Amino acid sequence: MRMISSLSILLIGVLISCKGKSDEPKEQTATADEKKDNVIEIVTEDMDFQMPDTIPSGWNTFRYKNLSPQTHFFLVDKYPEGKTTKDAEEFVMPVFDDAMKLIMEGKSEEGFTEFSKLPDWFGEVVFVGGSGLLSPGQVGETSFHLKPGEYIVECYVKMSNGVFHTSMGMTKDLVVSPTDSGNEQPAADTKISISTTDGIVFNDSISSGEHTFSVYYKDQTVHENFVGHDVNLVRLAKNANLNELENWMNWANPEGLMEPAPKAVTFIGGVNDMPEGNTGYFKAKLTPGNYMLISEVPDASSKNLMKIFEVSE
Repeated sequence: MRMISSLSILLIGVLISCKGKSDEPKEQTATADEKKDNVIEIVTEDMDFQMPDTIPSGWNTFRYKNLSPQTHFFLVDKYPEGKTTKDAEEFVMPVFDDAMKLIMEGKSEEGFTEFSKLPDWFGEVVFVGGSGLLSPGQVGETSFHLKPGEYIVECYVKMSNGVFHTSMGMTKDLVVSPTDSGNEQPAADTKISISTTDGIVFNDSISSGEHTFSVYYKDQTVHENFVGHDVNLVRLAKNANLNELENWMNWANPEGLMEPAPKAVTFIGGVNDMPEGNTGYFKAKLTPGNYMLISEVPDASSKNLMKIFEVSE
């Protein structure tokens, strides 16, 4: 589904920029009291990101509580200077919605042609991290480093009618202040690396209990669906359909990333798209059973970006 043109560069920027929006202009800042456990909380109850408008720079840990009936993630995008969620609403989201409507009607070629209408500046968007997918009722904890500047938070999972969550209000402007958080880089007991050459690599001998995973981005690339690779942790029930899950992870499929999520799988976090050379962290409490690490890319299994493992007692 990759388009061999400059359009592919535009589209990766756009897609990954479909995240959370705040309807309230009232500014909120993460104070020392609010961050007394050095964690910034994000809550989603509907199509929203309830979180501070301003946070410190440096290493930050985000505890994302998905209290909604939908599957979500959060992704932090570095837009070109001066661009905000209003620019995304006016110039980006309508293009994606129109394109997805055509793709769902079986008009893939016409749908992907729509992306030529994206603004040139979208090729400058950088995706700097976020959480993996979280099923309803799940809480994920993700840590990564942020430089001072203005960002946009988003979620581009799709409704059952194909409309992206970004168009439902899940985009939010975020200011990262020059004040450093003072937090240290986390320590991990389980190390993961991800690349186009080796796929997802880790020691899959994991016991039950709480773990801190590091995710090192050995490289990053634009896949056929115009997004980079990421790491999502999934708990698998016995009747989980792995082919269905793999197809669902590709947003460019008509039913990809669309609600409802596949049955018998529970998304419990991870680390979203990051640039080459960066490292993110996430925590997860594992119980005995089968799990999977998977990227949001087409044909993940053929790229070694879909790894099943078992957690022992």
